[in-house]
Amino acid sequence: MRVTVGEIVKLVGGHLFRGDADVVITNFAALDQADRSCVSFYGNSKYRNSLARSSAGLVLLNDLDCEAPNVIALVRVENPVLAFDQIIREFATPAPAFTPGISPSAWVATDAKVNPLEVEVSPNASILSGACIGRGSRIGAGAVIGEGAKIGEDCFIAPNATVSWGCVLGDRVILHSGAIIGADGFGFEFVDGRHQKIEQLGIVRICDDVEIGASSTVDRARFGETVIGRGTKIDNQVQIGHNCFIGEHCILVAQVGVSGSTRIGNYVVLAAQTGVAGHLTIADRTTFGGRSGVISSITESGGTYFGYPARPMREDRREAMRVKQLGSLIKRVRQLEEQSERYKAALEAGETQVGDSAIAP
Repeated sequence: MRVTVGEIVKLVGGHLFRGDADVVITNFAALDQADRSCVSFYGNSKYRNSLARSSAGLVLLNDLDCEAPNVIALVRVENPVLAFDQIIREFATPAPAFTPGISPSAWVATDAKVNPLEVEVSPNASILSGACIGRGSRIGAGAVIGEGAKIGEDCFIAPNATVSWGCVLGDRVILHSGAIIGADGFGFEFVDGRHQKIEQLGIVRICDDVEIGASSTVDRARFGETVIGRGTKIDNQVQIGHNCFIGEHCILVAQVGVSGSTRIGNYVVLAAQTGVAGHLTIADRTTFGGRSGVISSITESGGTYFGYPARPMREDRREAMRVKQLGSLIKRVRQLEEQSERYKAALEAGETQVGDSAIAP
């Protein structure tokens, strides 16, 4: 990468608010790691102090009402995060290119629908009987596509990911390494002193433009379908139980767990380590803070919840403040009890005053 500030301004469609358009930029980095050769970005007020101390040569930002060293060139853009991403896409080392063909060490069933001119199948991948792989899709090394599974167009199934039998993926789906789609749901019935397995014979349906992180699991339905809606993004190490329905354009952050048969609406955000009990309904555009425990349905859309059990954010913060005040309240109660005991002893002794305080007759 070797590009001038002026060329970056043109690339991102920004406005050079301050600095020299002829300065050369050769790298990119975070605000606190950048030097004069680097372009960086300021897109979150939490990093205001990092901006004030940064040594970057160029910073993309939208908020001009902030402190930045005078030596930094400032370029105003509508969205600094997206503008920086545009630069990364242009100048960073690209991901491996799509290369159609089937590796000699891959195993593809004779009745699987895989066109070697339109699909890339990497070494040691397995595509089992009746599976269908759409045009432009890539199957990573060691990945397994089960019997009768259907993969849409332009999908990326990363190394060692698994799409189990009968499951269906839409177009442009991304599964990162270790993701497992269609493992059995966790269903058992306690009979005669032991746990008897309940068969899980449904499938998983993943709609278009879904991305699922590394080592995440989406269990197949006991019957019918477990569904992940269009555009939903799921982070690493997330567990989705059987017969769940996750709506469109949701965000599920690392280590979220959703128990079976829960229905989650559209544009819902579950922050890291949130747990959702089974057989619940979560309304559209609901947000849950990290480590929330959702044990009852949320029927009103647009709210923000936190804590265990999850409750409206304002209510939870108020309750947390009350808990913080308990120590001083307990101390005050003890002082009042001690004072009351002194007054009681003084009255019994016929005294009319304790310290500076008079005792009412």
